[in-house]
Amino acid sequence: MSTVVQPCARCGARWTVQGAPMHWCPRCRGVLLSPAPIDAPADRRNYRWVARRPDHRARRAQPSARAVTPTETPRYPRIPRWGLIDRPPHDAPAPRRRLDRLTDSVTKLLVATAVVFAVAVVAELVRYLILLHNRTRLIHPAVLFCSDAFVIGAAVLSVVLALVTAVAVFGWLVEARRLAYTEVGQRDPRSKRALAFGCLVPVVNLLWPGIFLTEVVARRTDPRAVRAIRIWWVAWVFGGGIALAALLWRTADSLQAKADGVLFSAVTDAVAATVAVLTLWVLRAIEGHDLLGHGRDTHRWLIAVDPAVPVIEPVHPGGRGRTADIARSEAIDAPAHEDNSAQDREQEEVSAK
Repeated sequence: MSTVVQPCARCGARWTVQGAPMHWCPRCRGVLLSPAPIDAPADRRNYRWVARRPDHRARRAQPSARAVTPTETPRYPRIPRWGLIDRPPHDAPAPRRRLDRLTDSVTKLLVATAVVFAVAVVAELVRYLILLHNRTRLIHPAVLFCSDAFVIGAAVLSVVLALVTAVAVFGWLVEARRLAYTEVGQRDPRSKRALAFGCLVPVVNLLWPGIFLTEVVARRTDPRAVRAIRIWWVAWVFGGGIALAALLWRTADSLQAKADGVLFSAVTDAVAATVAVLTLWVLRAIEGHDLLGHGRDTHRWLIAVDPAVPVIEPVHPGGRGRTADIARSEAIDAPAHEDNSAQDREQEEVSAK
């Protein structure tokens, strides 16, 4: 005789019908299906199990464009695990600005600026040699055209590259100050506008960049970065004065003054290349590297109070070391034997008396 049961639509438990049918599952509070014999075939039940996709309700709410052909009920060899292996979302990277891209290339820009100013020095020296040659001989127009193109091209390229590098160094300064103040749990007291005004405005930028850089390393114990900043600061002010003098020199009218101005421009370009190299040195020093970008090793010199004593006795070849040990032990024991013999002689003299 078969037993009448009610399956639970939620947990699948089967409950025997003792009297009146129940509506809710005692285990999970799910809905109980209609009573049916436990061994009743599928065609004699008044319910059937249907497997549906997780999004069947959303799909059913949307109007279908075409009729869906009925298909067989899908079967699964194991329990479906939809949504149980969801991967955690990754944080979207912060958007990068153009200034950040320039800041990442500040090292390359400084090296390129130094190289271009060095090329400008060569161009000015070549023009000066042509002027010396022109004192006694005529210059071919093609040589003069090539010299002018070389000088003007190098000058324009160096000025443009110097401006771009200045913006990149400014971006690096803002980021370095933010990291320095974050390490001590503070916020940079100077705004970006104040930093831009002190670094990018002519004449004013001869003073404030050194102050801004000094504030970055103010809480560090390594004096090398401070020394590098001071050297760079002197070279920066000197380079600004040389550049101003070169601009004023170009207003001269005499031929000799113009010829000297060419040589003075070469000196100005050399100073600019030196300042670019020193700027790279300061950036590397603040980051804890040397000029080539290698990590610096910290050395600490201590005063040696006592002479060095070997912990392990060196190995002597052959029997030489054994002979030396025997001689050393005999030399140590000799005073003791002499004292013992003297005491024996005193005792013999006392007994004789």
